[in-house]
Amino acid sequence: MLMEKLKPTSWDEHRELVIPGNYDMTVSFCVEHFIFLAKQAIEKYGNFFVALSGGSTPHAIFERLSISSQNALDWSKVYLFWSDERSVPPTDKSSNYLMAMESGLKKLSIPKENIHRMVAEENIEENAKNYENIIKATLKDRAFDLVMLGLGEDGHTASLFPNTEGLQVKDRLVIANFVPQQNTWRMSLTFTCINNASHIVFYVLGAGKKNILAEVLKKEPAIYPAQRVGTKDKKALFIADEASAALITRP
Repeated sequence: MLMEKLKPTSWDEHRELVIPGNYDMTVSFCVEHFIFLAKQAIEKYGNFFVALSGGSTPHAIFERLSISSQNALDWSKVYLFWSDERSVPPTDKSSNYLMAMESGLKKLSIPKENIHRMVAEENIEENAKNYENIIKATLKDRAFDLVMLGLGEDGHTASLFPNTEGLQVKDRLVIANFVPQQNTWRMSLTFTCINNASHIVFYVLGAGKKNILAEVLKKEPAIYPAQRVGTKDKKALFIADEASAALITRP
């Protein structure tokens, strides 16, 4: 078990880092970590609340979960939400919801009523408020047990892009965020929601992410949205493979 051999190290006051090895080893670590957190939450609370991310790495994680971990835990106690979504219907190939389901999550015994996709293809501002209400009604006084995040090459995470209004929102859990550089709307969890989660994890794999990962892990200046994730009480964990970590230097 990779998790037994590898322990995250503290990077700074609000972030941790672990580099499990090559791509395959890192995906295996991510799967083990996901299962560990799910079992921990189910044992403690009776269920597991997770906000999923889009992207190629989560695709690989979901695929492996559906193949090797069908009997690893009681999937009927898992509740799926999303950290962000594009303004497309659930049948669109760019939908984060569709990606997760088609990657293999639909094969797992997760009740349909436990799966809460973001309805971002229409009335996105109203539906963002509705999604926030669903989170509050389902989680009640709990925070998410896990929020899964990716890291964009421009330093965005979830759909909190640089120079967008959503970066300033502090009194909401979910927002409709207009992204001028892409001329589109996105639905996204806010920093408030993300930073309140019990576990916050960035999945950063591949040489294409080595430049932005090195930049984001710098303590100053904090110019990228991803640098605002994690607190002293609830650190963000960066899981990176050797290729993406090639330019990292200690602070």
